[in-house]
Amino acid sequence: MQGGSSGIGYGLKYQARCISDVKADTDHTSFITGTLSLREENEVHLIRLSSGGTELICEGLFSHPNEIWDLASCPFDQRIFSTVFSTGESYGAAIWQIPELYGQLNSPQLERIASLDAHVAKINCVLWWPSGRHDKLLSIDDENLFLWTLDCSKKAAQVQSKESSGMLHYLSGGAWDPHDMNAVATTCESSVQFWDLRTMKKTNAIERAHIRNANYDMKKSHILVTAEDESGIHIWDLRKPKSPVKELPGHTHWTWAVTCNPEYDGLILSAGTDSTVNLWQAPISAEDKATSESITEPLNQQADPLLNSYSDYEDSVYGLAWSSREPWIFASLSYDGRVVVESVKPFLSRK
Repeated sequence: MQGGSSGIGYGLKYQARCISDVKADTDHTSFITGTLSLREENEVHLIRLSSGGTELICEGLFSHPNEIWDLASCPFDQRIFSTVFSTGESYGAAIWQIPELYGQLNSPQLERIASLDAHVAKINCVLWWPSGRHDKLLSIDDENLFLWTLDCSKKAAQVQSKESSGMLHYLSGGAWDPHDMNAVATTCESSVQFWDLRTMKKTNAIERAHIRNANYDMKKSHILVTAEDESGIHIWDLRKPKSPVKELPGHTHWTWAVTCNPEYDGLILSAGTDSTVNLWQAPISAEDKATSESITEPLNQQADPLLNSYSDYEDSVYGLAWSSREPWIFASLSYDGRVVVESVKPFLSRK
């Protein structure tokens, strides 16, 4: 099914590529996003969906010193978030705290709680454990995986352990298993690598070329979804990782991002450089798991898993975020700085 966007829009002043659900805000549907301007002073926008669901309201606008390449909200404190940034010459990462606003829109400066400054290689992302309070953080650069201990009250982050991915691998990102705080998946140009954080050793790998993004299923353990440049979206049962249990066609150009709904089984969003967001429903059944070593039914004979395609974008879409508070709502961010919030409620009863 094809369709334009009927969602609620919000415009940033500059280009942008990352947006995050503010999971710890249990009173509002909120998102946080940041800009990517080489010459101008960059901004972090805290935006909230109005109580009537008809507009996006800016709750706070903060200056950020550098281009924001990655941004993630703390899952247990709505005022804390992380960024990965570029100075033009090097990359860095930090943990920030939003000041008390007291009704002010343009508030005092963001407070830097900690700098993740142990990296030498280019930093790609910072990961929070997705479920509840945890004092550990992960940061991933081209060559290494760092596990940090974060103490927000003391405004300090210390490296607990570090491991290299190996000379032949260049890490690009990762996902922390919401079902196991000791398990993390990292992506690189030729595989997904799985790590045990207790030993900082690799436990397994999926050999697959050009994986852009990976996301764990929040409801079912052992299920991972990957977005790949040209070959689309693959769903894996990690107990049998030789071949995916489902394959989705992806996008007409590179499939850049994929994310699983926090509540609804098999509901997946993907985005790509074809300026489109796709909504899929591809639940994993016991039969899928039983046949995960070999897909017996050709893709073109399966029921169409594409629920809707949102195509009213003028630039590549790099940012996606489901709302954890209202899981039928998602936000997308295109490179031109346009945030769109959509409701998928009309599609939930179709399958």
